[in-house]
Amino acid sequence: MKLLKKFLHRAAHLNVAKRMYLTGLSLAASNGVFADIWYLFSGKFRREHLAVLKGRLIHKTELNSKCASGASYTLRRNVHRMEKGLIMRPRRKVFGLAFVEETSILFHELAANETERVEKAGMLVWARDVLQEYFDAVDLGNLTISRAYKIFQDSAPLNSPLSDAKPYVRALNEPPSFSISQFHDLAVRRRSCRWFLEKAVPRAVIDQAIEIGTLAPSACNRQPFSFHIFDDPASAKKIGALPGGTKGFCHNFPCIAVLVGDLSAFPFERDRHLPYIDASLAAMGFQFALELEGVSSCCINWPDIESKERSISTALKLSGNQRVIMLIAFGYPDPTAMVPYSKKKSLDEIRSYRTYAD
Repeated sequence: MKLLKKFLHRAAHLNVAKRMYLTGLSLAASNGVFADIWYLFSGKFRREHLAVLKGRLIHKTELNSKCASGASYTLRRNVHRMEKGLIMRPRRKVFGLAFVEETSILFHELAANETERVEKAGMLVWARDVLQEYFDAVDLGNLTISRAYKIFQDSAPLNSPLSDAKPYVRALNEPPSFSISQFHDLAVRRRSCRWFLEKAVPRAVIDQAIEIGTLAPSACNRQPFSFHIFDDPASAKKIGALPGGTKGFCHNFPCIAVLVGDLSAFPFERDRHLPYIDASLAAMGFQFALELEGVSSCCINWPDIESKERSISTALKLSGNQRVIMLIAFGYPDPTAMVPYSKKKSLDEIRSYRTYAD
């Protein structure tokens, strides 16, 4: 009887604590201020806050000093904004006044840097061609535009002539060389594979898949992410064991890619989710490209757990503005191994057609 009373007493206390917790959670979820208070003494979002702030600091510091990283991210963004202005209908004679001078200055500084001319040659050619197209299209009588044009003209010439790295009309008269049913077959074929052969994946295959991945959309073309590839099995096994949830099969990973986001690409908190979005878009193209080469893959979730963040940051030598987004194990699949069926949601479950009045 005493044991029963003790059990009931403890259960009652647990129920009270549970009700109090749910009440507090409900209150915190009802208001932004209460939500701030709820997480005030919690470290759950501390690493994200620090990464965003460190990213902003690096971006602004490097942009102010015209250093490579911050300057190139801003140049990429501004050149893409110019491209969007060039494709507008009707095209205006004056546009981009808020950033054209900054863009010309950044191009001038990076083009004058011999290291940047080599490492970022493709970006600089693109920037030069778009800037030239811009100045050919706008009213050079505008004071802001004329100042920017003078800076652009005084820039060090690049080693390559003007190219087609500027807005263009796509050749749509010929259909794609594959059908929608073939693409559907590829999507069905690509399953999350966890068992691989002891066979090396050629780096040419990996690089081609990454290049295809980089053709994915990216907000203002900044591509704030990088692929860290471990293609020796010993390293792939160690890295693959870090996330958790891979116990029992990470020992057979021949290769693993770690996608890392760079928050120094952005000057504002509003863009803090873009590395995750852009890298995920690139990841899908990467995996489809691998699958076409007979290389299977498996996405591995990266948990936001401080101890694991420290482990992988140390292993990859990441800076405070970099955040791991996901891991992808890949290799030639064991033909005898099974993959999960993973029934997907039906079209009706996942799609709805809406109107603005909804």
